[in-house]
Amino acid sequence: MAGSLVVPKPRSFTIASVNVNGLRAAIPNGMGGWWHQRRPDVVTMQEVRAPHDLVAGLVADVAGEPWHVHHHECAAKGRAGVAVATREASTGNGHALSGEFDGTGRWVEAELPTADGRGLTVISCYVHTGDADTPERMREKLAFLDAAAERLAALRAANRHVVLTGDLNVGHREFDIKNWKGNLKKAGFLPEERTWFDRLFADGWVDVTRVHAGEVAGPYTWWSWRGKAFDIDSGWRIDYQIVSPELAATVTSVVVDRAPTYAERWSDHAPLVVAYTL
Repeated sequence: MAGSLVVPKPRSFTIASVNVNGLRAAIPNGMGGWWHQRRPDVVTMQEVRAPHDLVAGLVADVAGEPWHVHHHECAAKGRAGVAVATREASTGNGHALSGEFDGTGRWVEAELPTADGRGLTVISCYVHTGDADTPERMREKLAFLDAAAERLAALRAANRHVVLTGDLNVGHREFDIKNWKGNLKKAGFLPEERTWFDRLFADGWVDVTRVHAGEVAGPYTWWSWRGKAFDIDSGWRIDYQIVSPELAATVTSVVVDRAPTYAERWSDHAPLVVAYTL
């Protein structure tokens, strides 16, 4: 859904990003309570796993009112799927990574006006886990990351503010995985995956969570459902908001909305919420 765009005055607004682990399951399990308590302005979702025709209605159900929703469905039923939902009017682009990655349900963009006239592109991205023992799966994952980097460069060259959000399924540094030593040879912490982040940040992109948290363990955003991983905070920080440098300078807060208890989780990921002034 999209309407006429009204250029706002500079203001504070929040972008929340979360892998919902199936939107139809997350809603009855408590996502609505989080949404109404947090009251974000933009919500990006990964692993939506719902037919395109249902997604806008599902978002309206959880938000309590219609929002502007941009969704890229995966061709494989019940897999992947990404969405950006905005309180204010926005336009969308679900095919920015077309060609090889069209129909994968892993990249969608929404565009919002900004007071400085540059505009803001909000991206919801889902990178598959990969498999270190399956070279073809890793080649596809790395090719997707390379295509993502090219698209980010193009948006920045167009002088837009940009925020890449989502479950990127890679821990960039040792701080980002509790058991990093046990994952050195596993997908999600391989040198070639982590190098992609090194290159991106060397080009000026900013990992706002790390900047605001400092050199500390976590804050983690994903914990296995199995065992006591959540209870002992043995997690991974694989959900990001990576932003253009001018936008990074406007960040006022970064929060991971970790559920109070295991029983109150509505996804195996926690929302990453960032406040901007733009």
